[in-house]
Amino acid sequence: MSIQKAYLMSETKTKIPFMFNPSDLEFSKSTDWKSNNSPGSNAPQLTFDSGKSVEFKLTAIFDSTETGKSITDITDKLYKLTITDKKVKGTKEDRNIKRPPWVQFHWGKLRSFKAVITSFNLKYTYFTSKGVPLRAEVSMSFRQFMDEGVTPPQNPTSGTPNPGQVRRLEAGQYLDTVADELYGDPGQWRAIAHANGIDDPLALDPGRVLMIPELEG
Repeated sequence: MSIQKAYLMSETKTKIPFMFNPSDLEFSKSTDWKSNNSPGSNAPQLTFDSGKSVEFKLTAIFDSTETGKSITDITDKLYKLTITDKKVKGTKEDRNIKRPPWVQFHWGKLRSFKAVITSFNLKYTYFTSKGVPLRAEVSMSFRQFMDEGVTPPQNPTSGTPNPGQVRRLEAGQYLDTVADELYGDPGQWRAIAHANGIDDPLALDPGRVLMIPELEG
């Protein structure tokens, strides 16, 4: 079985393959709630205000020791994803309206939501005797660019979620309703629970990001 390489695809169609797949992906999501204090109550009643953007982090290693070419050919492409690009949709240079492009992280059947790079840390870890960098470690943080409802959609046109990707749990949803929507079988909630290390399917917070596994057979 061939190993599928992860890659970033930018809004401007720049594709940057990863030489080594990340060892882990860390997702986070927070929500804002308002407290409604009542005289004599032991705790306030909370009212949902709004959700915040989903964020995720990853670290990637890039190595060019086999070719002897500077690894900056790749790291420069990554860095350019953090600066403004006139090819981005909506850019109006005469009005100083510009931004960096959003990106999507792809790995096999996993595809992230559209996100912008909010943090970029680059460390060169190996050089030639002449000071040419041949190995680099890049740590990046990403933040959701827009509310797509589902994280992520199946493809840019359908808007339909499919297994093997990621789903954000909405308020009032449970694993059985997600399983019914994605697999057509609410009984497959156990597969989702197992894939996400969930012991108590009733104790889930809205906004939690779930890995949606493919069913075997």
